[in-house]
Amino acid sequence: MASTAHAYGADPEDMTDKAIYMTNVTGDTEKDAVSPEFEEAAEFMEVRDLKQGLQQRHIQMIALAGTIGTGLFLSSGNALATGGPLGAFLGYTLTGIIVAGVVLSVAELSALIPLSGGVIRHAEYLVDPALSFAIGWNKVYSALVTIPAEITAAAVIVSFWKEINNAVWISVFGALLFAANMFLVRIYGELEFTFAILKILLIVGQNIMALVITCGGGPNHETYGFRYWRHPGPFVQYLGIGGSLGRFLGFWSTFNNAAYAYGGMDDITVVASETKAPRRNIPKAAKRIFVRVLLFYSVSIFMVTLLVASDDQALLDPTKSGTAAQSPFVIAAERAGIHAVPSIINVVVLTSAWSAGNESLLGGSRILYGLAQHGHAPRFFRRTNRFSIPYVCVMFVGIFVCLGYMTLSDSASTVFTWFQDLVSSAILMGWTIICIVYLRFYYAMKKQGISRDELPWKSPFQPYMCWACFFMLAIILLTGGYTVFIHHHWDSETFISAYLDLVIVPVLYVGYKIVYRTRIIPLDEVPVRRFIEIANRNPEPPEKPKKGLHKLNILWS
Repeated sequence: MASTAHAYGADPEDMTDKAIYMTNVTGDTEKDAVSPEFEEAAEFMEVRDLKQGLQQRHIQMIALAGTIGTGLFLSSGNALATGGPLGAFLGYTLTGIIVAGVVLSVAELSALIPLSGGVIRHAEYLVDPALSFAIGWNKVYSALVTIPAEITAAAVIVSFWKEINNAVWISVFGALLFAANMFLVRIYGELEFTFAILKILLIVGQNIMALVITCGGGPNHETYGFRYWRHPGPFVQYLGIGGSLGRFLGFWSTFNNAAYAYGGMDDITVVASETKAPRRNIPKAAKRIFVRVLLFYSVSIFMVTLLVASDDQALLDPTKSGTAAQSPFVIAAERAGIHAVPSIINVVVLTSAWSAGNESLLGGSRILYGLAQHGHAPRFFRRTNRFSIPYVCVMFVGIFVCLGYMTLSDSASTVFTWFQDLVSSAILMGWTIICIVYLRFYYAMKKQGISRDELPWKSPFQPYMCWACFFMLAIILLTGGYTVFIHHHWDSETFISAYLDLVIVPVLYVGYKIVYRTRIIPLDEVPVRRFIEIANRNPEPPEKPKKGLHKLNILWS
């Protein structure tokens, strides 16, 4: 998901002054001529002109809707087979902690600078317009490969019930994506809210079922306990490599699966300009991410490791690839004699896959629209219809659903894995850049002698948390395709999908700098003080006290 802000009525021509202002605050020689009043008006033009239709419950649940999907329900089985029970549990948990650190960092930026686009806009103000250009197009690229991945998953999921050529379902779900983004975009928040509720109910139900089965409460009354941690063991000897090295490589391979599963958590900041009271609500959502990581991911993966052995052939059965039949929860339920579970899980996973595709199409098209608004994409992408929907952007991003037809000539499992690796690399690159932008912001404040106590909200453990996240993400990104460098394991598709983004982003960044001759903004010129003054002149209304049953709401209150 990305900035849906521009879909709610912003006139492209009204953004001219704001574009001028953006140039001024990023190092143009005319910046001294800009009055504080004009700066404030330009800065908040976007917030005033756009419909702030997303409530706290929307952004809280959208954060979950973009992260809970095929990566948890289906790909967790692959992580278990690759890393073993302890390896999968550690991989998902550590990745969740890293992502929580990234989200807390970017939430601090968005609390001060609540503009649509999240880190894309922050990079232009705080680092370099060229970096903003590179991040923006990397986000668009990520959406372009996510859409066919999710639509392919949705098509294969349907085949669990009825074997029909995947082209039919890819066409049907693709058409529904276009319809939703052309006509139903105004109820986007409610759609994603509903899908998120379904996913949470499924996760809670799965974990309760897993606990019952583990303790011997299933129809077969077999007690599992920690038997699969003892045999075949907590780790897997990955790629047939013996000893501690093989076990470590198996554990390390789970990070890519986990990155795909957590992708989208930072999107709560991308819709800052259309979130009510963003300086209060975005930090509130970010602070709860860590708890949700533990509740929804770590607990779920832990329960999976108790139910299914890492060497269970059903986990990697190519005939079940992409369907609920490959889910560890389904495998455990069938073994325990609970036969209704596969269809139930399949229904929710199907809505999850389509929801993720819808989110990527809407987000990618709005980011593309925002890039066009600021001269980073061709002007024709600024065209909107009478519903204020950037239909040219929607058509451009949506047409990439046709990549899903690649599954017709190759194994759906192979193509889905390829798309998943491409998306994982783009996600890791995006998180790494968020860390870079935040660290520039932090040290700019330090250089200018500005206390973090002046910020609307400050994230904890900084800058140490951000530095730790940066180094971990950089290592994971650089080693994402390490298997191709092992003797007899070279694979061109794996190499390209793991490292393509390491070429795309630097080329975009350097190319933009060469053409437009931008500069990295010196730390003492980063306009932190201006944004603090704007925030102080625009206080948010106090939060209404919770009453009655609302006090018990821990999901989105």
